[in-house]
Amino acid sequence: MQTSETITSRENGKLVNARRVRDGKDRTRIFIEGQRLASEALRSSLKIEECLVSDGFTDMELINSIHACNVNISFVADRLFKTIADTNEPQGIVLIANRPGGAGMDAQIKAAKIPLVLFLNEINNPSNLGAILRTAEAAGVVGVIVSTNSADVYSPKSIRSAMGSSFRLQVQENALFGEVLDWAREQNLRTTAADISATKSYTDIDWTQPRLLIFGSEAHGLSAEQLASVNEQTFIPMENRVESLNLGVSAGIILFEAKRQSNI
Repeated sequence: MQTSETITSRENGKLVNARRVRDGKDRTRIFIEGQRLASEALRSSLKIEECLVSDGFTDMELINSIHACNVNISFVADRLFKTIADTNEPQGIVLIANRPGGAGMDAQIKAAKIPLVLFLNEINNPSNLGAILRTAEAAGVVGVIVSTNSADVYSPKSIRSAMGSSFRLQVQENALFGEVLDWAREQNLRTTAADISATKSYTDIDWTQPRLLIFGSEAHGLSAEQLASVNEQTFIPMENRVESLNLGVSAGIILFEAKRQSNI
């Protein structure tokens, strides 16, 4: 069991490091805040390096579980803990963990009955990104690919929205559109893009085929060139002159139709 220490200075190295990780200045580690996410991290394969708890933190069961994982715990004065928290009302616990590394999805695709991979291209909103990861895990996707110029999968906001899914999902970051499509062809995945201008409803797609499902950014979707390079396009029919849905809602609708068909 690791020893504990009490931190009383704002400039303590561990607090300085925690703020760097929180602000995305250290891309090798991730910042995990709150009791629920700390518990989710313990259930995952993440390598946790450090635990910081406020003096007023009372969940001794969680503290003991962290100690049992041979993680050092530092106690921080309540007034100082607020200097590292990313939330307005911190729950008093932060974990610093190694950033997960995408090891490739080839083996998972071969093992899956009907592999479905999600490709998110230039998704800018970290809360949307995290929510889609949560939905993707619930729908049973093989993995998620996130393009360059997207929000950080492991920013504090994304992690909170994902509610632990980003700790468990196979995620590959900083992908280029053309390279992902080349890879999909090698894996015999049919490429399907969601686009409002498509003419084929998502319910008319045969989701019992291995697929790469692609969503573009919230602001401008996919370019004409990108759409021309995929096998097919699909849309969600809407009524009452509604032009579009939130990206996370759209992803959920299509992913769970795919899940429904694969379970028939």
